[in-house]
Amino acid sequence: MAQHNELGKTGEQIAVDFLIKKGFEIRDRNWRFKKAEIDIIAQKADLLIMVEVKTRSTDYFGDPQEFLKIKQKNLLITAIDEYVTSKDLDVNVRFDFIGIILNEKETKIEHLEDAFFHF
Repeated sequence: MAQHNELGKTGEQIAVDFLIKKGFEIRDRNWRFKKAEIDIIAQKADLLIMVEVKTRSTDYFGDPQEFLKIKQKNLLITAIDEYVTSKDLDVNVRFDFIGIILNEKETKIEHLEDAFFHF
């Protein structure tokens, strides 16, 4: 597996561990619908949280959240709508973003709640 894929996989596990420590229940990981993939689907009470995770080894080229594009956001919105509908859930939905900088010197985690309103 390519090194960037391993970095992403490690970052997603860090994000899952982080969310569990904050009291979230992990419902699904890497859930796919058409061209979209939701990295993490978590729940806390009656709130379903779709979490996009971006992991980078450095912020030299910008913060991880800067790599989330509008086309990807639209695909994720369609995917989470399908998830809620297909599972017949009665929940509110929130879109979060977790950006991770992971290298030999540091592990930095930034969790943006209601992230789509921040971009």
